[in-house]
Amino acid sequence: MNTLSSTTGNISLDPSAAFGSDGSGARVTASRDARASGVKLAVRNLTMRYGNGHTALRDFNLSVKAGEMVVVLGSNGSGKSTLMKCVVGLNRPTAGSVEVAGCDLAALSGNALRQARLPLALISQNANLVKRRSVLANVCCGALGRHRTLATALGRLPRDEIETSRACLEEVGLLHLAGQRASTLSGGQAQRVAVARALVQRPHVLLADEPVASLDPEAADEVMRLLRRLATEDGLAVVCVLHQPELAARYADRLVGLRKGELDFDRHASEVPSAQIARLYVGDAS
Repeated sequence: MNTLSSTTGNISLDPSAAFGSDGSGARVTASRDARASGVKLAVRNLTMRYGNGHTALRDFNLSVKAGEMVVVLGSNGSGKSTLMKCVVGLNRPTAGSVEVAGCDLAALSGNALRQARLPLALISQNANLVKRRSVLANVCCGALGRHRTLATALGRLPRDEIETSRACLEEVGLLHLAGQRASTLSGGQAQRVAVARALVQRPHVLLADEPVASLDPEAADEVMRLLRRLATEDGLAVVCVLHQPELAARYADRLVGLRKGELDFDRHASEVPSAQIARLYVGDAS
C-alpha cells in the first residue's frame, strides 16, 4: 500500500481511509472566509522598470473582488508575466502597491512577505508535481507555508493536514486518485491536482498563470470550469492569464487587456468587442 510520511507516522493513502465506506468527505470549508464582500486584490499604480531600462509595466491598476474571475489578455512581452511576478512578490516593483488582504506586499520582504502572501495561491502553466510521490502527498505540500518546521524541511508532512488535503481533492473531483503516483496523471488531471494543492493554502486570491496553455481543448475547458466554480461557489478572487481569448470570453466576469506594459481595457467580458481584443496581438508588444 502507498504511504505518506507524516510528523506522527505513516498515513494510509487508501481513498476510503478516514472517510466513510464510499470515500466521501466534507467539502472544503477553509477558503469560505473569502466569501466576505470587498476587494481581495488591489494593484495600484504599479510600475516595473528593470535594470536595463526596460519598463515592463507602467502605472497599472487592477482590483478583484471576492467571487470575481478576471482574465488578463495580451501578447508575449505585454507585461502579463511581470504582473504576476509582482503580485506574488517575486519582483519588487519600481513604484506602486500590491495589496492582498489589506497588506502591501510590495513594501515587505523576508518572513513578513512570506506571511503576508499566505492568502494568495499560484497555479502555473506546468503543474510542477513531484511525480514519484502520490497525488495526496503533492496536495499536502500546499499546507507547508503554515508548517515551517524541521520536520517539514526534511520532507515530512503534517498529519493534521491530511483531511483538508483529501477534501480539496474531492473539491476538484479527484479524491479517487489520492493514492496514485503523480507520474500517472494526464495533463488535465495534473492541473486539477495543482488547483487542489493551491486550495490547501486556504487562499483568498487564486492566480492562474496560463494554466491551460499545454492542455487539449477538452482538458482546458475542464480546468476553466473549475476555476469559474471556485470563484462563483467558493468566493475566491480569481485572476487568470490566458492566451485564448475565446476561453476568456466564455468564463471571465471581466477582461483586462495589457498592451506594451499599459492597461488597454478593463471591462465586463460581454462588453469587449473582438476587434479590441485582436488589437492586443497586432505588432510587437515587447
